[in-house]
Amino acid sequence: MNSVEGASIESDLDGPHIAEVVAQQLEAMLGAGNYDGVKTLLEPVQPVDIAESIGNLPLILQALAFRLLNKNEAIEVYEYLDASVQQSLLDRLRSGEVLELVESMSPDDRVRLFDELPAKVVRRLLAELSPDERRVTAQMLGYEAETAGRLMTNEFIDLKEFHTAIEALTIVRRQAPYTETIYSLYVTDRERHLTGILSLRDLVTASPETKIGDVMTREVVNVRTDTDQEEVARAIQRYDFLALPVVDRERRLVGIVTVDDVIDVIEQEATRDIYAAGAVQAGDEDDYFQSNLFAVARRRVVWLIVLVIANGFTTKVIASNDDVLQKVVLLAAFIPLLIGTGGNVGAQSSTVVIRGLSTQRIQALGLFKAVVRESIAGALLGLLMLVFVVPFAWWQGEGPLVGAAVGISLMAISTLAATAGASLPLLFHRMGLDPALMSAPFITTATDVAGVWIYLRTASWLLSNVTN
Repeated sequence: MNSVEGASIESDLDGPHIAEVVAQQLEAMLGAGNYDGVKTLLEPVQPVDIAESIGNLPLILQALAFRLLNKNEAIEVYEYLDASVQQSLLDRLRSGEVLELVESMSPDDRVRLFDELPAKVVRRLLAELSPDERRVTAQMLGYEAETAGRLMTNEFIDLKEFHTAIEALTIVRRQAPYTETIYSLYVTDRERHLTGILSLRDLVTASPETKIGDVMTREVVNVRTDTDQEEVARAIQRYDFLALPVVDRERRLVGIVTVDDVIDVIEQEATRDIYAAGAVQAGDEDDYFQSNLFAVARRRVVWLIVLVIANGFTTKVIASNDDVLQKVVLLAAFIPLLIGTGGNVGAQSSTVVIRGLSTQRIQALGLFKAVVRESIAGALLGLLMLVFVVPFAWWQGEGPLVGAAVGISLMAISTLAATAGASLPLLFHRMGLDPALMSAPFITTATDVAGVWIYLRTASWLLSNVTN
């Protein structure tokens, strides 16, 4: 049965929808034993969509679908699979298939796979790799996690200054099938020190007998093997590079980081910051929704317990001012409004400051100016809300006391919350800690306590003045 009924894929579908459609058709064809139809179905599909489709299949069908791919396509598809699916396939494939697959992977993708595997499995696979691949993989595994050394690949083209343009083109043609990118070509000396960079455009347009040393750029932006992956991502984004060279302490060229790897880093770091800002202690951000529910609860309960304890101070503040509330019971009705306002304003300020630190936009403004700016913004927000809230509070209280207390407190709380939301993440950053840890729930709780105290003390002061 070679016909593929319903196997056409709409070209205007986006990636996730294509993967969903392909997964449904794959499952039906594999269940019916239509293996030729599976091959025909997958032929026009991009490797990344094939990987997502296989990941959506039941476990028992994943290995079967993967085996139907040709060798070269299987290697590319495997690199796009989720870590959990990669491990599942390793368990189901024969030993020879696993070794061939791991041997053919790009060094950076192989290292990411090894990071997810048990140490015992990694040692076994390392021992079975060819000497060259084992040396490269062991070297990359020796670098600290989340650094350029762990992110880079050693598959690049390096030239010498004495090469002519025609000689360099011959080298590029010979090595192109085995390199990550050919658009950026690097120039090294005899000791492999990085001395220059050359674009493929400059090489192609140069006269055949021109020396590489005459057309290359000597001022090369590079990073070291111990550079944090976020700094690597920012450098590629800043200079619009397709790849960035990585050098060791002696400035020897040891690898390159490509833009596709940086996109993964940006997504990972953004996910981590979002989880931290939401007070979610995420161990592995990518696998959060596949994590055990008890593990999820354990990660999130820590902050919640801290917030419960902190809110106990709010209760204490209210209890210590019960005499004011007994005299003017209506004051209690506006407590949720005030603490909610403080929490929201503080969360907004902390969010924009944390994001500004992440993109380094806030450094251009200046840290002190950023805090002052947010403080003024908080005061303006309090003033705008005051226009709507105070008349209502005055009317409900049938007099100026409640309205005045609410208005004064609203201004003070908004200004305080904006200042705290901006300054606390900056303080964490200065201390060398992740500013995202100064999360919105923490700032909200802190402003709750301060806001209730300000409100009730203001009401008590006004009440004493009115009585006198």
